[in-house]
Amino acid sequence: MDTGKVKKQILNEDGIQRVIVRIAHEILERNGGVENLVLLGIQRRGVPLAERIRAKMAEIEGINVPLGILDITLYRDDLSTISEDSLPVVHETAVKFPIQGKVVILVDDVLFTGRTIRAALDALMDLGRPQKIQLAVLVDRGHRELPIRADFVGKDLPTSCRETVSVCLQEIDGKEEVLLLERY
Repeated sequence: MDTGKVKKQILNEDGIQRVIVRIAHEILERNGGVENLVLLGIQRRGVPLAERIRAKMAEIEGINVPLGILDITLYRDDLSTISEDSLPVVHETAVKFPIQGKVVILVDDVLFTGRTIRAALDALMDLGRPQKIQLAVLVDRGHRELPIRADFVGKDLPTSCRETVSVCLQEIDGKEEVLLLERY
């Protein structure tokens, strides 16, 4: 979790729920339903968000789309610059279905530089060749370093370089909110 002074609460529990409902509807609308769709949550907070989107889509369509978990740790482009005492933790990748020819919806909490998504694309390509890849994020804060754009965005939040976004989800953090923080 990021540290810093809280400047503003961007989304509360109800706001996050509304965003999930909207994203689920947008995914279904753009893709004409759930046929050929799979969801992949990017570890960590992308996973519960993908689970929530899946549940909402099942409520609407009556069908559970396949859901997988993608860990991008070993695909990061900054591993050689990280000191040994702060190495990232490798989490589980669990994709128990073929992605070949599927429409893959990648789900993450915050889109910032685009480097996490680049790593996710590399990890995904090691699993097969999907028909199409779409990206759903809870918050898009700008500052892209790579030409990556989300297809489904819960909240566009222009930020300064001194600001950071903290997403707290009940499943991981025991509370539900999105905060804008000023770095110390």
